[in-house]
Amino acid sequence: MNIFRLSGDLSHLLAIIILLLKIWKTRSCAGISGKSQILFAIVYVTRYLDLMTTYVSLYNSIMKVVFLFASFATIYLIYIKFKATYDHNHDTFRIEFLIGPAFVLALIINNEYTPFEVLWTFSIYLESVAILPQLFMVSKTGEAESITSHYLFALGSYRGLYILNWIYRYVMENYHDLIAIVAGFVQTVLYCDFFYLYITKVLKGKSCNCQLKYKGGAQTFFL
Repeated sequence: MNIFRLSGDLSHLLAIIILLLKIWKTRSCAGISGKSQILFAIVYVTRYLDLMTTYVSLYNSIMKVVFLFASFATIYLIYIKFKATYDHNHDTFRIEFLIGPAFVLALIINNEYTPFEVLWTFSIYLESVAILPQLFMVSKTGEAESITSHYLFALGSYRGLYILNWIYRYVMENYHDLIAIVAGFVQTVLYCDFFYLYITKVLKGKSCNCQLKYKGGAQTFFL
């Protein structure tokens, strides 16, 4: 554990809390991609299969349980509790095109060919692209509420901080996991345009309609 790892975990937790509070307070899941949340649920389930077999620390176990519970709670709110507000017409990304290749890649490139290791590797690959349905949904609707923007920023910050964590561990502990580093870098790159928009507009306290270049199109974010 180091400051970058801890900050990354807290940023990840903050993103989940922001999303849950947004849905619960507004009684609406408008603008939220249920498909991205399904992918994140798959990521957590396949990554935390060791929860009942391996004990690392109380902190580690609590965080795993929280992420699992929050993930399924979010899916429940989107697809059951507030189903009427779910924008399924715009949430049309074909997630099988992400799940299939991620699993095949995990079978081919992993650190150890065992069920737990393959599934862990699969979760790493899938997490790197799990946000794509959300970004794709934003590109179709052309807008995102400020609270959704805060969620995306916190989630992207989590991956960025983890890259710093890996650099720190390599320098201080001579440890590195190339699979996790490459996948984390890919995921962080997906947020780059959004980071620029968020930092230059939101953190300066400017309220305006801002154009974000993504996938060759201009999306309007109301911040």
